[in-house]
Amino acid sequence: MTVVFRYLAGRIIKLGNLLKGPFYVLHWIAPNLRFSIPHRAAPLVRGRSGHKIPKIIWQTNYTDRVTLAVYVNYLFNRMMSPTYEYRFMLDDGRVAFIKENYPQYLATYEKIQLGAARADLWRLLAIHKFGGAYMDIDAHTVWPLGYIIPKDVAELYMIDRNNRLTNCFFASVAGNPNLQTLIERIAQNVENPQTIRVHEITGPGVFEKILRPLPLPFVSYRITCFQGTFTNQFFQYVDHPQGKYTLTQRTIGVVKGIELPPAKKDG
Repeated sequence: MTVVFRYLAGRIIKLGNLLKGPFYVLHWIAPNLRFSIPHRAAPLVRGRSGHKIPKIIWQTNYTDRVTLAVYVNYLFNRMMSPTYEYRFMLDDGRVAFIKENYPQYLATYEKIQLGAARADLWRLLAIHKFGGAYMDIDAHTVWPLGYIIPKDVAELYMIDRNNRLTNCFFASVAGNPNLQTLIERIAQNVENPQTIRVHEITGPGVFEKILRPLPLPFVSYRITCFQGTFTNQFFQYVDHPQGKYTLTQRTIGVVKGIELPPAKKDG
């Protein structure tokens, strides 16, 4: 029955798309209006954990000064999971974190040129070090995390609408050997890339190859986490000169030293 409620809640939350109209109007009136996402915030409500996976939400972005649409998405996650601590890092914070905790992967991280691909590696390192739940900056849960994540599980991964594993949401205890395997595979891909695609070098393609064959707890996005309900590419990348990685990877190699194929000529 809980699964049914979670599914219905997700359908209702999708009505948040209606807010995009007012968000566009506000941006037209005040195009420079931005809101600050905190780099760390205590739980809104103190409560007992009882969970193997620490109650921490992890996110990252290219900036902590965001449009109202992105900020509303952040607020919604805080409201939905008030017993969870919140942690956020920019790229300079991610570099400092890796220098302190995983110096063996610093050269790998710095060899990656695209911000999204850097975030792919960082999210695994952060969860491997401290544990918790990672969500992309445009993602939100459809139910409180304390109920989405069973108390007795040590890890949880999400299946997307294409029936493939995604890395936009996952949760784990610290020191998870499966995360270590993912980290090592990404490092290998960066050092010896066989493709020019973010998806396969650092992204969800790595999750699919490494984790899908294993008997692990997988959950559908329909009852877990959606993307783009409150925000979209415009609101998320309005201050980003390069735009979303799917566009930038056409002209900038994921890894330094990768030569991109020549662009196709029109006609």
